[in-house]
Amino acid sequence: MASIKVFGHATTTSTRRVLLTLHEKNLDYELVNVELKDGEHKKEPFLSRNPFGQVPAFEDGDLKLFESRAITQYIAHRYEGQGTNLLPADSKNIAHYATMSIGTEVEAHQFDPAAKAEEEAKLARVLDVYEARLKEFKYLAGETFTLTDLHHIPVIQYLLGTPTKKLFTERPRVNEWVAEITKRPASQKILQ
Repeated sequence: MASIKVFGHATTTSTRRVLLTLHEKNLDYELVNVELKDGEHKKEPFLSRNPFGQVPAFEDGDLKLFESRAITQYIAHRYEGQGTNLLPADSKNIAHYATMSIGTEVEAHQFDPAAKAEEEAKLARVLDVYEARLKEFKYLAGETFTLTDLHHIPVIQYLLGTPTKKLFTERPRVNEWVAEITKRPASQKILQ
């Protein structure tokens, strides 16, 4: 039995964000299904894992966490030497780390809300910023794949199956970046 447990539903973007991180790190885990349609996330025992009643919740031995982005940060740091390095190549350089942090904040507060609400005008403005950034760098936080890029994947995978896909394809650098990050083996695993 794996010491890492993810309590969530594999179809939610927040749960997928954590699963993707675990796959990138080549970590064994157990996915404990929380049936959302039955409201399992709004009652015990789930509420003892996440008092806000949102998936996912996470356990690594005695450590219990919730909030998918905090979980991915923990995994990236705790298992830094294993699998894909999801931190900046020079994670001791505070400027590089701050750049990654900006990217994860932008994803959480600008990209994700606009994408989930499918507010195309807002999402288009965010993607214009990304297009400019990707003219300078291969990935959003620099020249290496980091949590900044990873956090985008579940929502992008969803949007690629909607008419909103055009917002990605009409921006050449964004389109290349999307193709690059969604073809990663870990990205493909969470689709299965």
